[in-house]
Amino acid sequence: MNAFSRIISGTMTWGEWGSKFTIKEMELLLEKTVEIGINTFDHADIYGGYTTEAAFGTAFKNSSVRRESVFFISKCGIQMPCNKRPLPVKHYNYSEEHIRLSVENSLRHLNTEYLDVLLLHRPSPLMHAETIAKVTQELKKEGKIRQLGVSNFTPSQMQLLQQEVRLEWNQLECSLTHEVGLFDGTLDHMKNHTIGAMAWSPLGSYFKENGAKKERISKCMSSLCEKYDCTEDQLLLAWLLYHPSTIYPVVGTTSAKRLVLSKKALDITLEITDWFILLEASMGEPLP
Repeated sequence: MNAFSRIISGTMTWGEWGSKFTIKEMELLLEKTVEIGINTFDHADIYGGYTTEAAFGTAFKNSSVRRESVFFISKCGIQMPCNKRPLPVKHYNYSEEHIRLSVENSLRHLNTEYLDVLLLHRPSPLMHAETIAKVTQELKKEGKIRQLGVSNFTPSQMQLLQQEVRLEWNQLECSLTHEVGLFDGTLDHMKNHTIGAMAWSPLGSYFKENGAKKERISKCMSSLCEKYDCTEDQLLLAWLLYHPSTIYPVVGTTSAKRLVLSKKALDITLEITDWFILLEASMGEPLP
């Protein structure tokens, strides 16, 4: 066991921010997810108002899943006012003390001795690269984190940190309906510096928002879904998977059936013209 599954299971809506699963329901979904071949789980300390990690961790402890058969990703840095933390304002904290406390909390909540990946959740205008490098390198030496990455960082923000510490991942918003990272240099920078790409919200706004963009994409979808014998969500994932950056979609569904369908997107190889037909439909005009 030495590789993340290409489809990553996002846990943001497993708890209070979505399905409100019981511990038993989480346990069953966790076991089913691993059974179908998805071995990587994406967390963040803030999910469920700082409650989902602990619920998932209890479910994991109760489950038949072995730690060495799965990979856990978590994020830190966002300080969000909520019942668990009655803060005066939402802010970001990348002090040595806060990063260490967040990691220790995640380890305890998830019932694990290490995180496979720690991501800095969002860039802060006040972050000190030297401080982040110092504490994360210490955490690596202690065996508490294995890889370090970021989330939602621009090329210049990644470069700031890269002067002091190696970055192995960036989790960015990327999809057919949010294709900015394909053109603004983010994925180019990551490819040049061997920074892996994870994509949150990989289905974009297609199932969430109506409007001209969705109408344009929908017109293409019918014939393409028939051509590739797939569903719309599989086609959207296949479009993302086609990119040469080897993007790992973080799929946020809490349905085991939809996770099975998501994994089947790995078997779809689009023709290059179909990839660009979808891109043009999303953008609303031909490429320059």
